[in-house]
Amino acid sequence: MVLRIGITGGIGSGKSTVARIFEVLGIPVYYADDAAKRIMNEDEELKEQIMAHFGRESYANGQLNRSYLASVVFNNQEKLALLNSLVHPATIRDGERWTLRQSSPYTIKEAALLFESGSAASLHYVIGVSAPTPLRILRAMKRDNISREEVQARMRQQIDESIKMRLCDYVIINDEQQPLLPQVLQLHEQLLKLQPETATIP
Repeated sequence: MVLRIGITGGIGSGKSTVARIFEVLGIPVYYADDAAKRIMNEDEELKEQIMAHFGRESYANGQLNRSYLASVVFNNQEKLALLNSLVHPATIRDGERWTLRQSSPYTIKEAALLFESGSAASLHYVIGVSAPTPLRILRAMKRDNISREEVQARMRQQIDESIKMRLCDYVIINDEQQPLLPQVLQLHEQLLKLQPETATIP
């Protein structure tokens, strides 16, 4: 059995940057958000469920109509929760199949909603990536070309950063003051020494 590690953090924390460093070290990474986008276009059962709940307009020429779906769920917590309840289980199943194909000392699952989706339940340890809120806002604005208000709206859809970090087993600080690479290398060495047989999944 392969040791299963999660990486999470709020929007703009830099969790994908940290995940890519682990990839350079030879560790396979499952990017849950990218996988969810793929699955929403490939999983026929999921597509039917989405159209049943959100209308046939959810797909155009067989491909997900992202702008339409985003407009439906963005400011509606109930509809967003419904969409997540359809997508998350399919993504978790896909991630399980992916993990079984790996043969590395450990694998990483990178996801913004690791705790919110229930994915953390199948992991041995979770790494949190933390950064100050003002820096996270600036990063997200620049990366996604969106307004401060839009970033803050997305933040409100996630567990509070301080709570999320307390739920993690390890925390990497990505504040552009402390170098990332030494933190990741140190953690990589620790993880290589752990065995899945002695690790407990909560």
